[in-house]
Amino acid sequence: MKYQGRADFAHGAPPLAAVVLVNLGTPDQPDAGAVRRYLAEFLADPRVIEIPRLLWWLILHGIVLRLRPRRSAQAYRQVWQERGSPLLFHTQDLAKATQSQLQQSGQSRIEVHVAMRYGNPGMRDVLEQLMRRNLRRLLVLPLYPQYSGTTTGAVFDALANSLKTWRWVPELGFISDYFARPGYTELLAQRVRQHRLDHGTAAHLLFSFHGIPERYLLAGDPYHCQCLATARRTAEHLQLKADQWSVSFQSRVGRERWLTPYTDQELKRLPAIGVKSLDVICPAFAVDCLETLEEIAITGRETFLAAGGEQLRYIPALNAGDDHAQWLAQLIAEASAHWPEWSGARLDEVDADIAASKDRQRLAQVNFPGSKPKDPLNKFGAVIAP
Repeated sequence: MKYQGRADFAHGAPPLAAVVLVNLGTPDQPDAGAVRRYLAEFLADPRVIEIPRLLWWLILHGIVLRLRPRRSAQAYRQVWQERGSPLLFHTQDLAKATQSQLQQSGQSRIEVHVAMRYGNPGMRDVLEQLMRRNLRRLLVLPLYPQYSGTTTGAVFDALANSLKTWRWVPELGFISDYFARPGYTELLAQRVRQHRLDHGTAAHLLFSFHGIPERYLLAGDPYHCQCLATARRTAEHLQLKADQWSVSFQSRVGRERWLTPYTDQELKRLPAIGVKSLDVICPAFAVDCLETLEEIAITGRETFLAAGGEQLRYIPALNAGDDHAQWLAQLIAEASAHWPEWSGARLDEVDADIAASKDRQRLAQVNFPGSKPKDPLNKFGAVIAP
């Protein structure tokens, strides 16, 4: 294995501390070619599709990538904006807002960056850019409130695959989920309250989460349980009665059984039992994207109205709201509280024991066994006994 480094690496370079917010990813353009490239990377991940590799490769390249890109591109065009993909620019806005909240709290020495698990900006590229700036402390925050091997687990795989080739691995933090962290479901409840204050209160609130195959749950994935807990706690904050809210799972593909009830079927069932007005929130998504803006706010509304419903209102994701950014900044502060960036210490002094100072670089040289060292420090910065 070839380990990455820099031929011009300078011992004593200022250390960098960074947080990387990671989201799923998006095509670069809303056309079939870009969508095909994105889906080829996304659907090839064994974390996402747990089918024997050879069989899935034949299905993916023989069927899926021939049929799905054109349909998906049409859906992307319905939500694409002048700034591009909503998922990407909302995530970028959230990173900027979180950085601003950190700075307002007096923390200006931790940078916040964005990476996508699939597509651009890719995790490997973002991490390597930070490595070239002497990244010494890294916190990775997947923007998935609930853990699933298909999402957060896939982010960890990409992180591990990148870092395993690094010559100098930074101190590492990784947040697996945050649905149960204090204040998170209160954020969701407040978003529902504000939406209902602005637009009125529907008869029913539907929590629609992204689905996964049911066999993943049976194999130990905690996602389903965490989704139910998220919805229950949010409903409790809103003081909703049992018949005023429900949970469903969207975005299923293929023929195997996924988590139920399915959102599209729930949108047909609710009007049949007398629910004519419906609010829908999607708490598995930190920012709005294709699955919320097209699948729920457009197609989902059409499904509900065609089934006899009269009004469906989609409640936007937390996105880059000040409350969301402030909460994430607090989460980051708690996860990185032990970093020297929070102590006010001089970082060059903190790192003095692990990085040779610049004025010693001119003395660096190789010392071979049997020869008298010419300097206490060899070219690797290790102390050599005289």
